[in-house]
Amino acid sequence: MAYGLVDKFSVRVGAFAAPDRCHLCGLASRGQACTACVRDLPWNCHACHRCALPLDSATPSGACCADCAGKPPPQDAAWTAFTYRPPVSSLLLNLKFHGRLAGAHLLGGLMATRLATRATPMPELIVPVPLHRARLRARGYNQAGEVARELGRRLSIPVATALAQRRRATLEQTRLHAEQRRHNLHGAFEVGDVRGRHVALLDDVITTGATMAEFAAAARQSGARRIEAWAVARAE
Repeated sequence: MAYGLVDKFSVRVGAFAAPDRCHLCGLASRGQACTACVRDLPWNCHACHRCALPLDSATPSGACCADCAGKPPPQDAAWTAFTYRPPVSSLLLNLKFHGRLAGAHLLGGLMATRLATRATPMPELIVPVPLHRARLRARGYNQAGEVARELGRRLSIPVATALAQRRRATLEQTRLHAEQRRHNLHGAFEVGDVRGRHVALLDDVITTGATMAEFAAAARQSGARRIEAWAVARAE
């Protein structure tokens, strides 16, 4: 899948509609997205319990993919609302590279609506994946932090934007293959004291899982009792 391609919704989701219009199709709506557009979003309904990789619809709930069954990742569980397909992909690209922060409110709201129905206890804390200070200074915001704030507000969960740090600048993961991604991120994160706590680590996209695995390992080293890996979308 060519994740960098502009999809048919890119103009609409880039500009965003008026407050009484759906941000995806532009038709009249009482919320940020109309019922039809929400229904047609690429929801990640059948996924690996440990890394959120989309699985066949016949797979039992709570199952793991073959990779996680053979070598479980550091996190205890993983969840993403969507697969990385249009129009979610355009919303995330516009959020990350073009400062379209309204996408964080829309996607964070949709994620919160879905998470609010879960039967298991909510995490005590949301920790967004940090940017290196140089990249944060250049971009002006952390896209994961923007989504985390919306989720925290809607779910009444504290968001710890300053708890984690990226120790060193790393290369853009999109340019690297799986083994290079793991090497690129080794030892890159530092997480503050989370001893005995149930935390959700939040990123915009989980691609190979290398970033989240390294971040989860740092959280485990800092004493987290239970670690959930959350993201807006999961690459297939």
